[in-house]
Amino acid sequence: MDFSKQWSVFVQTFVTNEGYKNVLLGLKNTAYIALFGFLIGIAIGTVIALVKVSGKQSKTAKVISRIGDIYVGFFRGTPIIVQLLLIYYVLFPLMGVQVDKLAVAIITFGLNSGAYVSEIMRSGIQSVDVGQLEAGRSLGMSYTSAMFRIVIPQAIKNSLPSLGNELIALVKDTSVAGFIAVFDLTQAFKLIGSSSYAYMIPYIVLALFYLVIVLALTLIIKLIERRLRKSERH
Repeated sequence: MDFSKQWSVFVQTFVTNEGYKNVLLGLKNTAYIALFGFLIGIAIGTVIALVKVSGKQSKTAKVISRIGDIYVGFFRGTPIIVQLLLIYYVLFPLMGVQVDKLAVAIITFGLNSGAYVSEIMRSGIQSVDVGQLEAGRSLGMSYTSAMFRIVIPQAIKNSLPSLGNELIALVKDTSVAGFIAVFDLTQAFKLIGSSSYAYMIPYIVLALFYLVIVLALTLIIKLIERRLRKSERH
């Protein structure tokens, strides 16, 4: 089948046969996985980073730090596809818990992202002048209050480019969610192709979808960075 015929088949499937509805559903699920996974990653990563930079030598802090090291090592050292399969087919069945596939994908991507965000946030926190933390403490703030009100906001600002790259990587990685039968953007275009066994155009359009999403996110991140730099000058 030549290109023009494949294009005609794609348009018919996408428009006439309402294939676009599947694409919208897949796009929504992809957005859910990336956004909520990223937010989970930010929360987990920030907690681990705080424990690592706190310098506290209590037994509890050491245990949490050690658990954090194991967690980061596992999620950075294994492919995300393997993590998806382990959590969906091994962890939850062993726990006797049934969890929705989309929720499993969000949890897995959140845990994976948290391992990378922890290192990003650790570097961001360490880049903030320690004198600012001490100044907060001298004003009567507790260590936790000073960290969250003074240090963490600046650490996020310093880490914004790296956090943006992590979000972009997360969006692209969602394409493997189909390994546990999550209906994401990739699966939507795969379904369109399977209806006529003509995959060329659907996969080209799929690539363009991801490209547009990534370019849009890159532009948004740059605009935020520019605005933050302007606010620092005033």
